Amino acid sequence: MSPLPELRYPTVTEIVSSARALAARHPGLCALRQIGLSRAGRPLHMLSVGRSRHAVLVVAGAHANEPTGGSTLLVVAERVVHDWQLRAGISWHFLLCADPDGASLHVTPAPRSLFDYHLGFFRPAGPEQPEWSPAVLPPDRLPPETRALTGVIDELRPYLQVTLHGTDLGGSWVQLTKDIPGLAEPFAKSAAELHIPVETGSSDAAGWPAAGPGVHVMPAAGAGQAYPSMPSDDARRSTWYHVHRYGGLTAVVEVPMWASDLVDDPAPHPAPAAAMRRLAGRLLRDALRVERVLSQASPRLEGLDSPLLRAARWALELVPGLAADWRDTPPAGHTMAYVGSVDAFARRLPLRAAAMLLRVLQETDDRAAPRLERLVAAWSEAFADRFRARWVPLENQVEHQARTVVTAALHARDRAA
Repeated sequence: MSPLPELRYPTVTEIVSSARALAARHPGLCALRQIGLSRAGRPLHMLSVGRSRHAVLVVAGAHANEPTGGSTLLVVAERVVHDWQLRAGISWHFLLCADPDGASLHVTPAPRSLFDYHLGFFRPAGPEQPEWSPAVLPPDRLPPETRALTGVIDELRPYLQVTLHGTDLGGSWVQLTKDIPGLAEPFAKSAAELHIPVETGSSDAAGWPAAGPGVHVMPAAGAGQAYPSMPSDDARRSTWYHVHRYGGLTAVVEVPMWASDLVDDPAPHPAPAAAMRRLAGRLLRDALRVERVLSQASPRLEGLDSPLLRAARWALELVPGLAADWRDTPPAGHTMAYVGSVDAFARRLPLRAAAMLLRVLQETDDRAAPRLERLVAAWSEAFADRFRARWVPLENQVEHQARTVVTAALHARDRAA
């Protein structure tokens, strides 16, 4: 695995400071305001550029472990400020971090390896994720971050919401709640120029139709779920779909920290069903190793209310049903790329659970921590080796994501006109 360059991901405080400085330099054009508070009382900030009613909303930091979006958001804001053509009939609004509490817990701004990344890993349980909580919670239990985000959507009524996501290892892809004609070609061109593979068979979009390589369009309401065990894991119930009540759409732009050239192979897999069964078996075995550590440590963790512990348990709870989906239902994809994406998911889920449990055990000075740390190290190394991981320079991650945001905004404007 190639090392990380000197560049690092900015903290939320640094992102807010940069946005404040931009607004101060252009007071007639920009405005920074607070739109709410997190569960822990951290402010949620939004930077606005322009005053047109034809709005684009860009959201960063929905997942704490996907740090590229904060840098991308600042780059796009600078470009919009300095290019009047990007503001022609459009106002731009940037939610600087949708989950500042989560960002405070993911503590690897400059990971040198996948192991280093996982030593500081945090990704909240589904009900605690701002974009995803509406899919798993009733309206009266939504967290304040979610209510702030949907409130901004209700206020702006954007024709496009772009939410900036990422993956630890893999390729780049886009998920759309409605098609944006013309997006696929510039997306692929940008990825090629910046040496980022396009993930053509992402398991996140399993069963979705493709508008082009790596550009997936959500199927119509009523379409079956690729993974039947996860009926609540339905993007149509997330904040991504909240813009639809105003005629808008959402684009989810994913970019990798480490790239793998194994995720863009569109060739048919010789035996996808057998491969999925093997991956299901490994997922169950790996999760069981983590569950055993958790079970042994649980009496010593009694009474501990930790978001890390809740997230680790939630990840493990997903495993049995997901493994059954992979084992017992026809594969949602038949390409080498799709099976490779599922392979990565099967490694990622128990590794994340182990990493978050490790942090809990280290914080409590539990005797099981050293053994679990060796497992996290071994799994991280095996993950990187299996997928021939290579670091994507941060400037390339940001440039590709920024280009895709701007292209989506311009093409979606033409669609909405």
